[in-house]
Amino acid sequence: MNHLSRAQTVLSWFLQLAVAGILLQTLFFKFTGAEESVYIFSAVGRFLNIDSVEPWGRIGSGVLELIASLLLIVPATASIGAILTMGVMAGAILSHLVVLGIDVKGDGGLLFGLALTAFAGSAIVLALRRAQIPVIGRFFELA
Repeated sequence: MNHLSRAQTVLSWFLQLAVAGILLQTLFFKFTGAEESVYIFSAVGRFLNIDSVEPWGRIGSGVLELIASLLLIVPATASIGAILTMGVMAGAILSHLVVLGIDVKGDGGLLFGLALTAFAGSAIVLALRRAQIPVIGRFFELA
């Protein structure tokens, strides 16, 4: 079983809470249909030629982000939350690079920066808590 040092535990908790905070603060905009969120998912839908990206992609990604943030703040599920966050943020980062651009509606790259921060923070949490991943964790226990 992986035992984190005190410094690793503090770092992991800091990152778990920071990433969960980033995810949670964007939910208001996704769930209320804020202009910027509707614009983003409409643009992605046009690019993919899929009409249902707005509103269903916006709401669906919000639900995934809510689940990821909850998983991140429970120590036993933090590694799973990190994996889910990395997947959702990979989609956001790819959308920025391919469809939206770094600056979305004059935000100065804030959303892109938050996506990168959440992805990187989750990657570090995952590295720290890798032994807690159900399948991989069992391997580490056997070694």
